[in-house]
Amino acid sequence: MKVAVMGAGAVGCYYGAMLARAGHEVVLIGRPSHVEAVRANGLRLETKTFDEQVRLAASTEASAVQGADLVLFCVKSTDSESAAAQIKPHLAPDALVLTLQNGVDNDERVRSVLTSEVAAAVVYVATEMAGPGHVKHHGRGELVIAPSRASEQVAQHLIAAGVPTQISGNVRGSLWAKLILNCAYNALSAVSQLPYGELVKGVGVADVIRDVVAECLAVAAAEGVVIPGDTDAAIRAIAQSMPSQYSSTAQDLARGKLSEIDHLNGLVVRRGEALGVPTPANRVLFVMVKLLEGKQQKAVA
Repeated sequence: MKVAVMGAGAVGCYYGAMLARAGHEVVLIGRPSHVEAVRANGLRLETKTFDEQVRLAASTEASAVQGADLVLFCVKSTDSESAAAQIKPHLAPDALVLTLQNGVDNDERVRSVLTSEVAAAVVYVATEMAGPGHVKHHGRGELVIAPSRASEQVAQHLIAAGVPTQISGNVRGSLWAKLILNCAYNALSAVSQLPYGELVKGVGVADVIRDVVAECLAVAAAEGVVIPGDTDAAIRAIAQSMPSQYSSTAQDLARGKLSEIDHLNGLVVRRGEALGVPTPANRVLFVMVKLLEGKQQKAVA
């Protein structure tokens, strides 16, 4: 396949590099400093089992999606519509755009802009950018993708590249399941600047997580969403399987960047208001992260 990664952060770089290692033609579309490093030395993919410089193409231009069979759409949720508009003129008519993002409605938002086929994916991976041209993989890496014309073929390529992938008719439920994990951990990790393994040892943290999850489940039920699996077990497994991982929200705040909190706890608060479901725990976490964002933006200004 010819693959383009729109928004080459930690998630996009990991999956792009895995596909490139398997022989696919991959181009990363990202920020200038990152693109320059990749062009000069390849992308360093550091995992627990290997540490390699993976050779692939890199560009700062959205036009680099031209000719791609598969676009891994990995921009921040806040940029979904604008990034979709940037790639729209350059997309091949039969390209599949796979949204690998936090939140539950990015595929719908991207679909509202594009005429190409768009399918949602649920991402379960712990990664971070350790520097320009350097992505670090802490654990996991599974994808759950929605059915589409090309999903079966894409899934087979991903599996062959070492990415466990399954196709599910209830991706909406899986997206909500992932959202609940994010709501439970992201803001707390961001406010404390602690990794998951340390975070869960904090006084009262388990009770806060329980309250946040209960609110999320109540909103999901009011939305008519069927959440697969054992939510409580999934919550426990995060700290056990990714003890050294800082949430993406924590990483954003540490770098002075705006986070996706509006599309995580903020989304639960908004949906709860619309459906008459109280969400006080999610609201507090949302407000705390927004205060930290505002403080940082003021300091930069």
